[in-house]
This record gives sequence, structure tokens and C-alpha cells, in this order.
Amino acid sequence: MNQLKSNKPKTAITPTRSENYSEWYQKVLDAADLAEHAPVRGCMVIKPWGYALWENIQALLDAKFKETGHQNAYFPLFIPLSYLEKEAQHVEGFAKECAVVTHHRLEKDGKGKLIPAGELEEPLIVRPTSEMMIGHMFSKWIQSHRDLPVLINQWCNVVRWEMRTRLFLRTTEFLWQEGHTAHATREEALAEAQQMLGIYVDFVRNVLAIPVIPGEKSAQERFPGAEITYTFEAMMQDRKALQAGTSHFLGQNFSRSCGIQFQNVEGKLEYAWTTSWGSTTRLIGALIMTHSDDDGLVLPPRIASAQLVLIPIVHDEASRSSVFDYCERLARELRAISYHGRPLTILVDKRELRGGEKSWSWIKKGVPLRLEIGPREMEEHRFQLARRDKDHKAKLPISREELVTKLPLILDEIQQHLLDKATQFQRQHTVKINTLADFYDFFTPKGDEIHGGFALCHWNEDPAIETKMKEELNVTIRCIPQGLEHEPGKCLFTGQTSLQRVLFAKSY
Repeated sequence: MNQLKSNKPKTAITPTRSENYSEWYQKVLDAADLAEHAPVRGCMVIKPWGYALWENIQALLDAKFKETGHQNAYFPLFIPLSYLEKEAQHVEGFAKECAVVTHHRLEKDGKGKLIPAGELEEPLIVRPTSEMMIGHMFSKWIQSHRDLPVLINQWCNVVRWEMRTRLFLRTTEFLWQEGHTAHATREEALAEAQQMLGIYVDFVRNVLAIPVIPGEKSAQERFPGAEITYTFEAMMQDRKALQAGTSHFLGQNFSRSCGIQFQNVEGKLEYAWTTSWGSTTRLIGALIMTHSDDDGLVLPPRIASAQLVLIPIVHDEASRSSVFDYCERLARELRAISYHGRPLTILVDKRELRGGEKSWSWIKKGVPLRLEIGPREMEEHRFQLARRDKDHKAKLPISREELVTKLPLILDEIQQHLLDKATQFQRQHTVKINTLADFYDFFTPKGDEIHGGFALCHWNEDPAIETKMKEELNVTIRCIPQGLEHEPGKCLFTGQTSLQRVLFAKSY
């Protein structure tokens, strides 16, 4: 029997996004060589191409933090259990995720096995977050209003014992930055928390090309022990929300727990007002799921591990050295170009592979631009430039002179195109819903297809409704959006008065 040929286009990644989004995500990670599972359950090894993304995130965010007066420091990985116990909401919120160290050495058991020995006087918690440790140090550093504000950030790893893990999105150990600040007044601390939210939103939008909706978390979704938690929510291509980072106004809760007091101008003793804020390697997961396609990773130029790869095409041994030399000279010239304040990263692929194999490997790695150079291109100083945000067969004819002068503009075009595309996708799948029937229909799949999105709905602030929607539909309130016009209405679930809409979605 003759088999009918499938009309389905061939893709580098299978299954595709529409066939199995979760498996597609893992295959993109593998094809781009970003990370892999470690021998320790729930942990990951971040490979060079993936770690370069984190280094770029670090460098750019760190510069923003320092521009606003923050300094980097480092605090211990281990936190005494008694420290966490000082803040009731905090310890309750993290208790189930804590990894605990109870012994300080190993001994042989006589059967060739090593067993824990030397029990600690007090268990140590492997850092899930550092509010209590840093709060303890602030209580030693701060005595007077003259010591304020204290603006500290640290880049480090944390451990949260997750039951279900996924690389970059939710792992037992992950990398992050956590900012911690102390202020003399409530107003200063609130302004700090909002300022840091703004820095995150600007970075994610303009560098990662990811549109986000900033807002405030509901009481049930707040960081344990915070008075206000600000967040920014991004829509992935399966229409689920991803919390990309948070900024917390902690009020005086942690100051009271940790004894952070200062003498004010009148000589009276007061508790400081504190904040904390953080972003993690989850940003890389957001980057992958926002922009990538069925051929692999797609990277916005401003954050990419490299902006351009030069692929030498060698037809015979006689031309090898001249083609390689040409590519190296061109690479040096292009690396001298400044792109948004940093030198361009240009790679020359000298691997012993066919040109097509090389090209496809870089397509899957998401490099924004590819340039194949052989003897003919050398002679004519004219190339065919391939953009990752376009069809892989589409090529832009360009001279060497044009490449040197226009490269930053071309990269900015790609950056803007990716942001526009993601923004259009978010808008297309963000709806206002006014009836409960429509709400259930929106979030109920008809099969295995991708469904749902962002739903803007009225809600009467009853946490019992949040719990019910999470249990029945796996839907949560992602945020109370900032900048959304106040539109009084009726709560979707109770008919009671509601002052504005909130954002519901399924999430990671």
C-alpha cells in the first residue's frame, strides 16, 4: 500500500509546541545545549551556552542595581533554625521546602558505608531565602538614622526542596539575586520596592523582549511575612503565566523579628522599614518559552550568548587557511563594535562539519544572525545574512561594508520584532470575562490542546474564591494589575461590588 506523504512541515524539534508543549520545552533545552539534569534529584547543570545567558543577565541587572546605590555583599549559605522561627509567617511559608543539615561529619560504619556523625547542637537550614540572616546582620549594623538607608544585594544560590521540578523553571537549587534594604520611613521603603519592580519590568521588556504585566499580589499569594508583594507576570506560548520576579515591601515585620532598630532624629528608638526583591535563573526559562519555535531556541540580541556566528565554508584544503583567516579578521572588526554599551560577541565556527550541519546547530542554539563565508564571499566581500527570527531559508544580501555599519541596526530590528511578536501574542490571549460560565469555559480544555490565557475579571477579594478556583481549575490570581483603569463592577463569583479587575491564569 502506498503511504501518503504528510503535508506537515519538517521541524528540528519534535514534538512541536502544539503537540506536546512540555516535551517540546525539554527538547529545546537539549538541542540548544543549555542545561541538563544533575545526578542530584531536582538539580541542574547549567552548560556554557546557558550560563552565558545568566552572566549577561547578571552583568546588566547588576549595573542597574549599582546605578541606584545598591552594593553587593555575601551572606552564609546556612541559617540557624532558630533564626527562621523568629518570624512565624515566614517559617510557615517555607517550612515544607527547607533542606536541613543535622550532622557535621561522616564516619565508616564497619561495613564500608559512610554514615552521618557529629550531630549539630542546632539544625542548620540551607538558605531558601536570606531575610532572617540578613536581618540579623542589619540589627548589628544599624544603630542610628545616620546608618540608613542600607541597600544590599547578593548574587548566590538557594535551595527549596521541590517535589516536581523542571529545568530553569523550578529546581531544588537555583541561582538568583536577592536585594535587601532597610529604611527610616515607610514611604522610603515603599518607594524602594516600587523602584526595583520598575527596574525589573524595564529589563525584562527591553533586554529580554518579554512583555509583562506588573501588579500587586493578592493577600493569599504574597511572600510569607510581607505586607505587599509586587510581581510582573509574563505569558508563555502555552498561554500560562510565569512569575518572572518579585519585589516585597516587608513593613516592620522582619525588623521586629530581627531587632533592627535605630535612633531617630528626635532620639527615640524605632524599628526600620525593610524590603526584599529578587529574580532568578527562571528568567532563562521565560526567555526560552516566550521566543523559541519548533526549530529550537530563539534569543533576543541584547541578551544572546552571541549575536553573530561566522561559518567558514571550506571546499578544499587549499582554501582552508585563507577562509579561516578572513573570518577571524572580520570577527575582530565586528567585535570592536559597541552594541548597547557592550562589545558584540562574534563566534567563528571552525568545527570539522558540513556547512549545513553547522548552520542548523546554530539555528537550534538561537544565535540571532548567521553568516556563511567561502572563497566566493571572500572575493566579492558580499554575504547572505540569515536572521533567526525569520524563516531559515530567507537570506539578506549584504556587503562587508554594510555589515560593519548596519549590524547594530539589524540586531535592534530583531530585538523589536521579537518584542512585538510576543506582545501581540499576549494581547491576543488576554480577555475580559464577565460571566462564571465563560470563566469555566475559558480555562477548561476540550482535549489536549493549548487553551486559556490571561483573564481579567472582577473579584470581591475573598480568599476562599482563590482556593476554590485553584482546586477546581488550577487557576490563580496572578496579580492586581498596575496601570489598569479602575472599572467598578460585580464580582464574577458572588455578584458583590468590585472596584477593579484582577488577572487570573494558570501558571508555572
